[in-house]
Amino acid sequence: MSVTILFAFIILMGSIALLSVRVILKKDGRFPDMHIGNHAALRKKGIYCIKTQHREEDGKKNLFERMDWN
Repeated sequence: MSVTILFAFIILMGSIALLSVRVILKKDGRFPDMHIGNHAALRKKGIYCIKTQHREEDGKKNLFERMDWN
């Protein structure tokens, strides 16, 4: 049982080390930003973050349409 836990711990630590090599070795290393709004290819296709899309749609409505009277 303890050998299995030790083996799992070694694999876990090894994978964390391999994933963070770029962050550790670069001068201003950071993990890549995976936010939808920050990808140039998605912006070219017109795909934005859902919050940005809602903000744009609300800007197109007039005051009466923004007020939800239902």
